[in-house]
Amino acid sequence: MSKTFPLIGRRRALPATAAGAVVLGLLLWWLLPLGERPPSGTIVFSTGTPRGVYQEYGERLRAEFAKDMPDLKVTLLNSAGSQENVQRVATGKADFTIAAADAVEAYELDHGRGAGRLRGVARLYDDYVHLIVRTDSDIRSIADLRHKRVATGLPDSGVRLIADRVLKAAGIDPRKDITPVADGIDTGPGQLEQRKIDAFFWSGGLPTKGLAALAGKSAFKFLPIEGALVAKLHSEGEAARYYRATNIPESAYPAVQQGNEVPTIAVSNLLMTRTDIDPRLAEWVTRTVIKSRDGIGAHVHSAQLVDLRTAVYTDPLPLQEGARRYYRSVKP
Repeated sequence: MSKTFPLIGRRRALPATAAGAVVLGLLLWWLLPLGERPPSGTIVFSTGTPRGVYQEYGERLRAEFAKDMPDLKVTLLNSAGSQENVQRVATGKADFTIAAADAVEAYELDHGRGAGRLRGVARLYDDYVHLIVRTDSDIRSIADLRHKRVATGLPDSGVRLIADRVLKAAGIDPRKDITPVADGIDTGPGQLEQRKIDAFFWSGGLPTKGLAALAGKSAFKFLPIEGALVAKLHSEGEAARYYRATNIPESAYPAVQQGNEVPTIAVSNLLMTRTDIDPRLAEWVTRTVIKSRDGIGAHVHSAQLVDLRTAVYTDPLPLQEGARRYYRSVKP
């Protein structure tokens, strides 16, 4: 029996095929502007500590890059956090990264090597400061941390930067008045469970999976960071101007918060690169970040907050030329 289509069938199939080609062409036009061939090559993306939001966001963003730029190889590097990320991009050890705005500002104020080459790609989401103790702890406030064992983050992390500032604003010397411990989100929860530390700081998106997992198997509570302390930080100027008083919403860790908000500090996160990165690559990266918000946000809640209307505000960094091109191209 012949598998050849009847003549009338072929006549009908041809317009359908043509229509499909038009739809595919329109889709490619949207994803691949002006029929451009996607950038290729290799880039290094510095992320963060295991179980942190930076790392998970970076992993999922790499998967999105693979869809849009299949010939682009993306190498992910774990890091201590914001401070190390800024330094890596500024000195050419990485090409793209995520870092908190206060860490970027601090690097620039310290005249770090290559600071003048740093450029913004997109404002992403806010980090929230978490100050955690066990439920049965007698620690009720920041003042009660005096003489306690407190994890203040890894030495080159954004957590360490903000934890030290919070402690100093509360009148506690982070080198003399506590026993500082260099634990991050990957080890801090376990150290708290085992009573090897009394409290730990974390700064990350909501919710952070490392803490959500801890909430499911162990009892802990948050200490408040009140607005008055944030105001005191603001009075110091410089990088502290990027802090804002806010609350961890009751929905972030419902098993722990039990319907209560927690006063704290938030600081914006920036996707960043350098002036010498090919603007066409930066443009494609920016497009993928904006386009993939919902897909990544289904797994990384913080990514849902990436917004085209606010992504352009990458203060203290000016926009990289490629990112600027993208935002201009989609401006109403």
